[in-house]
Amino acid sequence: MTCGNRGMTLQSFEERLKEIWKDERTTGVSGAFATALRLLSLPYGAVVAARNRLYDGGLLKQQKLPRPVIGVGNLTVGGTGKTPTVIFLANLLKRKGRRPAVLSRGYRGGANAPVNVVSDGNRILMGWKEAGDEPILIARAAPGIPVLTGSRRLLTGRAAVETLGADVLILDDGFQHRALFRDIDIVLLDDARPFGNGFLLPRGPLREPTDSLGRADILIRTGGAEKEEPLREAASLPSFRAIHKPQGIVAGGTQRIETVAALAGEKVFAFAGIGSPEAFRRSLTELGAAVVGFRAFPDHHPYVPSDIELLRRLAAESGAARIVTTEKDGVRLADFPDFLAELFLLRIAMEITPDEPFAGLIFSRLKYLYENAPSPCIPPPRGGREGWG
Repeated sequence: MTCGNRGMTLQSFEERLKEIWKDERTTGVSGAFATALRLLSLPYGAVVAARNRLYDGGLLKQQKLPRPVIGVGNLTVGGTGKTPTVIFLANLLKRKGRRPAVLSRGYRGGANAPVNVVSDGNRILMGWKEAGDEPILIARAAPGIPVLTGSRRLLTGRAAVETLGADVLILDDGFQHRALFRDIDIVLLDDARPFGNGFLLPRGPLREPTDSLGRADILIRTGGAEKEEPLREAASLPSFRAIHKPQGIVAGGTQRIETVAALAGEKVFAFAGIGSPEAFRRSLTELGAAVVGFRAFPDHHPYVPSDIELLRRLAAESGAARIVTTEKDGVRLADFPDFLAELFLLRIAMEITPDEPFAGLIFSRLKYLYENAPSPCIPPPRGGREGWG
């Protein structure tokens, strides 16, 4: 298997790291590595704590945008479903008559201007190498909604309001972006392991301590855990469940959509370079597919010709009738149209339950903000849960 030395090294390191994150204790060589990572977590945790204290105490000031801002984020590294939630929320706001725009940092995108308009709501103006794969996926799945990238979300937010007419802004992966004030903070946690192994990066997947949930307004629990354990850290938060629901399989070459029933009983070779590739594999199995081969890549993996050769060979050796991957991976395969035409992309949408109370909570807060904000809709100071209906 030759994916390139650099790619294999990165993949091996990521796999080893995720293996250590699975448990609180390890032994042997992995134990020594885990101990080293634990030591590195100490300065990381000290920096995070100091930064949070500065913001909480008002010594570092949050800047405000002239329209309400809804943040969607999490506490851990990895796939908790932020992108599908952003898409769900953007489409919900649009259906209800609002003019949302999505602000993303454009992770691993090559565009480095302060403001990059990925989509103006009418057309997608950039490719994935410039914008990053997730902004392109959002733009495709939320037609009519502007998507912008840039490291300073204050600047992209102003551009969305002033030039694209947005009246509400969605901050993608924004819980740790404390420089920008949010009117509503939505935090996603995986049901199965909401805080991973309980350690901060790099010893564990936590971006910040669990008591940071005190800044959140709404909790969404994702994943398919059989039993939902109560969370002491989030006991007072309105809580909802999010379900990743397969919508169909899209033919990579023609964009023709088949129902997921087409996978039942079929031999499938699958691959994915996302935050939780095993969750994708489980989804295929739950749909009745016989997954006869599977290949995981690091999240946001940029595919190269050697990867394509490897995947074709593994698929042929497995005897699979179809090759299936995610829509996010499909975005990064745009440079390989011949291979993309051989693939089927599993389309997943997020469903939040109970849906009416969730929508009611969001719109009651927005109504309060619009009615009580100084002209031109500057958000009022945030004080507890006032204005939530």
